[in-house]
Amino acid sequence: MVSRYKSFVYVEDLSRHIGEQVTLRGWVYDKTAKGKLVFIKLRDGSGTVQCVLFKPNVDEAIAEAAAQLTQESSVEIIGTVRAEERAPGGVELDVQDVRIHQLSANYPITPKEHGVEFLMEHRHLWLRSTRQHAIMRVRAQVVKAIRDFFDGNGFKLQDSPIFTPNACEGTSTLFETDYFDLGKAYLTQSGQLYAEATAMALGRVYTFGPTFRAEKSKTRRHLTEFWMVEPEMAWFDLNDDMDLAEDLVEYIVQHVLATSQRELLALGRDISKLEKVRRPFHRMSYSEAVEWLNANNVKLNRKQADGTEIQVDFPWGEDFGAPQEEALMTQFEKPCIIHRYPSEVKAFYMKRDPEDSRVVLAMDMLAPEGAGEIIGGSQREDDHDALLARLRHEQLPEEAFQWYLDLRKFGSVPHAGFGLGLERTVKWITGAEHIREVIPFPRMIYRIVP
Repeated sequence: MVSRYKSFVYVEDLSRHIGEQVTLRGWVYDKTAKGKLVFIKLRDGSGTVQCVLFKPNVDEAIAEAAAQLTQESSVEIIGTVRAEERAPGGVELDVQDVRIHQLSANYPITPKEHGVEFLMEHRHLWLRSTRQHAIMRVRAQVVKAIRDFFDGNGFKLQDSPIFTPNACEGTSTLFETDYFDLGKAYLTQSGQLYAEATAMALGRVYTFGPTFRAEKSKTRRHLTEFWMVEPEMAWFDLNDDMDLAEDLVEYIVQHVLATSQRELLALGRDISKLEKVRRPFHRMSYSEAVEWLNANNVKLNRKQADGTEIQVDFPWGEDFGAPQEEALMTQFEKPCIIHRYPSEVKAFYMKRDPEDSRVVLAMDMLAPEGAGEIIGGSQREDDHDALLARLRHEQLPEEAFQWYLDLRKFGSVPHAGFGLGLERTVKWITGAEHIREVIPFPRMIYRIVP
């Protein structure tokens, strides 16, 4: 929709104005001069267009203003839109006037190569680059797809608190703070427990917001602050949960393909791989996955008492790491759901499989192309006494979880849910090399600025 509250046109709308005189406002991405011609690449957040100034056609003052322009100068350019098949957006602008708002001096990010540390220090400016611009636009479309999917399928958005009195998944990965006179509080690891409560009121809900994990991890997949969408559904079992997860991911990918071709092209993404992301996805149990790993000689590094490492067959009961996940996904071109994990490697709230008490009704969705886990979920334990036993087994404070136990005392029903990591999903869809590229201002164990 084109806004009626502006006196200028956005680059992405120029194709609707061919032959018309328009006003553009933005920043100079690049400028070159050749004889009587000045070529100005102008970006405005919606896209980039080449503006061509022919000096004999304008006043000398306008030509001088164009000559002064530097990278990232803010400017208003008035001109006539002209169709140009060779241009990336199919149009160019014939310039009639240039009005400088501010001249930028010594912009630090130049077309030359810069190291990652330099770019991270200048993240507030790096976001303006073509690649980062494209990634952020895809991220926005992924967020829109998520909201559209749930809002269009009867779910109600319910916000969960950022401060919580207890851990959701593990006390070792909590950010702790003093909370007035009430003792310790923690930055949330997940909105799930609160989503379970609202699901008992509204049936189908989702939370969508920032979550925090104090994991001292430096992998390409880890952030200390990231965004998760977490649906929770009353009366759902594990199979319903997996079906919903497949529907959601298919919808997200197909939405991005429909809306972000220009961005994916700028990123050099192989779109044919994303086009294969259609239901049904692959599924295998944890036990089947362990059998596959061992049959395909995917070993586990095990440290011995003397500190040396040896390679051993993957033992049943061990959780998968990135090497195992990536190995498993070499056989698939679209996501795969691994389900029914050993209970000892999963969270206390997951329901045990009534047909095999060694495992819980849990599932993880792994994405192809080395992307790893993008979804983790489960059917929740709906029996009060079984949940209480799990709390005690994990030595978690019963008092802090009393409200959560109440959900199993007053009209408890089977229910399930999952969490989808926004940044991991965007990283996979865009083909980004590192997760720090897919959030505007990444927070990692060694970085909290800018």
